[in-house]
Amino acid sequence: MSIVTQRRIDQLLLRYAESHRHPLNERIHCVCVPAIVLSLLGLCWTLSPAVALVAAAAALAYYLSLSPPLAAGMLAMTAVMLVILARLPAGAVLPLSAAVFVIAWIGQFVGHKIEGKKPSFFEDVRFLLIGPLFVLGVLYRRWKIRY
Repeated sequence: MSIVTQRRIDQLLLRYAESHRHPLNERIHCVCVPAIVLSLLGLCWTLSPAVALVAAAAALAYYLSLSPPLAAGMLAMTAVMLVILARLPAGAVLPLSAAVFVIAWIGQFVGHKIEGKKPSFFEDVRFLLIGPLFVLGVLYRRWKIRY
């Protein structure tokens, strides 16, 4: 009898999915999680574009350790977000990022109220970084991309 060892990324995504099974909560997360990522990059950007790049690089290094295909998708998504931030008027980045951050988190908590389960990061802070991979995983499965 052989024992199949599950990859760490699969374990993390399965644990994350336990509190994201309701279809409406999943849809809310597919909108709000990328919005939160953009807003966090924007908040870092207001300190310095270099801070946003370092934060993105650190997250991407973690993603690469979990799944190169998901890291590639996150690299593409992060690059688009950084281009958006670079094209915004400098004075608009902070208020826009702060507003998006608050609104998106309200959406997240509404989704979890619908779900009837608390957010995963209450149990393990790593799930703040797994959320974007969960959303990307939803897209990858729909597009039949292996990760």
